[in-house]
Order: sequence, then C-alpha cells, then structure tokens
Amino acid sequence: MQQILGVATLIEGKNHFVMRISAFRILVVLSFISSTQISCLKDKVTERYTIYRPVYSTKAEVKGAIGSSPAIQISNPGKIFVKGNYVFLNEIDRGIHVIDFSNPANPKNLAFVKIPGCVDMAVRGNFLYADLYTDLVTLDITDPLNVKVQQYQEFVFPHRIYSNGFIADTSLFITNWIRTDTVVKRDERPFGFPLFFGPMSMSLSAPVTNGVGGSMARFGLLEDRLYTVSHSDLKVFNTSNPANPSFIRTIELYRGDIETIFPYQRNLFIGAAAGMLIYTATDKDNPTYMSSFIHARACDPVIADQTYAYVTLRSNNTCLGIANQLDVVNVSQLVSPRLVRTYILTEPAGLSKDQNLLFICDGNDGLKIFDATRPEELKLVKTIPLSKTYDVITINGIALTVAEDGIYFIDYRNPNQAFIAGKLTLAKI
Repeated sequence: MQQILGVATLIEGKNHFVMRISAFRILVVLSFISSTQISCLKDKVTERYTIYRPVYSTKAEVKGAIGSSPAIQISNPGKIFVKGNYVFLNEIDRGIHVIDFSNPANPKNLAFVKIPGCVDMAVRGNFLYADLYTDLVTLDITDPLNVKVQQYQEFVFPHRIYSNGFIADTSLFITNWIRTDTVVKRDERPFGFPLFFGPMSMSLSAPVTNGVGGSMARFGLLEDRLYTVSHSDLKVFNTSNPANPSFIRTIELYRGDIETIFPYQRNLFIGAAAGMLIYTATDKDNPTYMSSFIHARACDPVIADQTYAYVTLRSNNTCLGIANQLDVVNVSQLVSPRLVRTYILTEPAGLSKDQNLLFICDGNDGLKIFDATRPEELKLVKTIPLSKTYDVITINGIALTVAEDGIYFIDYRNPNQAFIAGKLTLAKI
C-alpha cells in the first residue's frame, strides 16, 4: 500500500501528548518522557510511547457482527438514552451497554450490543436506532438480551468522522485499535518528536412510546419523527412504523458547527458552537428556522421548557473559546430569544431539568443540582462530587449521570440530601 506523508497535529493534554497523522491512519500517543541524561557533548532522551494502529473490517463483516453479546465492562462511556427500566449507555465507537436500573441501588449490566462506530442512539417502542459510522441501523430490542437487526439505511451520515478525528470510510471501517508499547533512546533534537509509522492491520475475513435522550444527543425523537443533526444539516426520518424508519429529507441548517438537538413540544432546540438555533416542527417533515441566540464560541448543549432554554458553554481543545458558563434564555417568544442571566461555572457539559430542579454536569466540580424556581436567581441545592461529569438524564427521582469513570444513579427525591444510590464504574486497565 502506498504511504504518503501527512501532517501531524500535536495536541497537548494532561501529562501526555497526542499526535494524529491522518494520511497513515495511525494514532500515536506520547505517554511521557521518563528521563533526560545530559552530557558535555549531547543530550540523551529515553521516551516511552503507546502506539495505536487501527484494525479495519469490511462493511459486510461489520454488519455480520452486530448483535447482543454478554455484558462487558464499561471503558469509554459516551451518551445515554433511557427507555422504561433500561438505560442504554454508549461505549464510544464500539456499541451500547444495556443496563437494568429497576433497582437504582443495584444496577445490572445485562448485555452489550456490538455496533461498531456507534456514538448516538434513540429508542422508539421496541426499536433502537443507532449510527453505524455513516449508516443508520434499526434494531429490534424486544428482548434486550437478543437484539436483532431490522433495517439498514446506508450512507445517510456522510459527514461522520471517528471520535479521534479520522474520516469514516465508505467500504472499510475501523473496528479496533491495537496497542503497542515501545521505548526509544535517541539523541535529543530540540522541538522535535519522532513519528511511528507502520502498516495497517486489516481483517478481511407495547404501545409505541419514545424514550428519553440526554442533552448531548445528536438524535432526537419528536412524536413519530426522528431528527438527527450533523455538522451543518438536519435529517428527518418517518418512524410511524418504528420497525422500518424511512428517510424523508435533509435540511441545511442556518449555521454550521452543529453539536446537539433537543426536541420540545413542536420545536427543535439545536446547539451549535456559536449559538442556539430554534426550528419549528409544526410541519414535522419540514422543520423551518425561527430564530437564533448567538454566544461566544464553545461547546453548546441545550435543553428547554415552556419559557426558558438553558445553554451550557464549555471551552476545551475541541470547542476552543474561553467561556465556561450557563446562559438562561427566555424563549417564550420563539422568534426573539432573550438572555436572562449568565452563571459562571467550571466546565459545564450535559444538563437536565425536572420541574423546578436543574441538573448540570460541571466537569470535575461534579453534578450540581439547582433550584430553578426563579431562573434569574438559581440557587445551588446540592453538589454530588464526581470526576469529569458529562451527561445526565433525570427520571422518576433518579439522575443517571455519566462521568469519567462510569455511570452513577443519583437519588434526588430529597434534593437537599441527594446521594449516590448505585453505580457501574469503568474497567481498570
């Protein structure tokens, strides 16, 4: 296979660096520099690297592997979706954990549904919709321990990229990463880092009701329509027959850098890096633009109720910007949203609301519970200390919260005494 030198992007993180070389499709992680020996002639450097090389499979192999398997430990949690007593937790780019939380104090990790390339999902009736890289797959989850593929719709998400920035192929999919640790000793060359290249590994061989999604979702259900957003467009699927959703149309959105979608009543609140967009779905097959609320560039999930929208702004390497705050926006007049108040936070991400209680995942500051009786004067009720909280769904007095080290079930029936009722934590590596 011909190899072409590409451009390496260096991203500094906590105690490590990550290099991405897109032309080679390999990921190099510089774990740390263990020692530097200085002599009178030159410096000697010992470097330890962790190298990840992708394993590719054909589309046919990927499709053939989709289905239920025994439960596996959570290792890289993503978005969440709740239907009945089940929570569906995404394992980024690998599939979905099926968790029974009928007893929140003792949640049970029941099964794992293999869906390579999955980062988003939604559940309507007994059917789960998920992205399989560029495709949409519909699964029959009548028996969550034995799901069955119902339908594929190919290449409906052409802008899909891997979670680390690689572009999704139309014929070959990355289904795994092979880790290799190595040590290199060399003369120090200021301002330079070695790049490791190598060949790719390749494998050739009930009544219909909607579940509840988190605020970080790119899939949203509103009555019998599924709405999905990508970087700059909105797609509409008819799910009146839940087993066989049909694609209706693609709508180019008012601006790009789209991140999330939150359906509420007949409206769609869409989070973008530079603002919130409001579309009306009165004509559910043809949502139309109503207005926007512009803010500084940042990551931007949003939720809404009858009168207010709550928008968190978060800065990081992906979203850029410097804002870390909550904007409360009056949306009683959808054509003219108006900022009510801004609250400074640490690193806010997902959020949820249950009547007058507002829940915000605030990074390493944990899950914060506010009294939002008066949105212009939020009052902090309780903080649950968790590490790098990401998303939350509130249902029946339980706040299902995804954090860096797993998923937590917070009992908030008495908000002032909210506590961790149960948890499923990450596998230890």
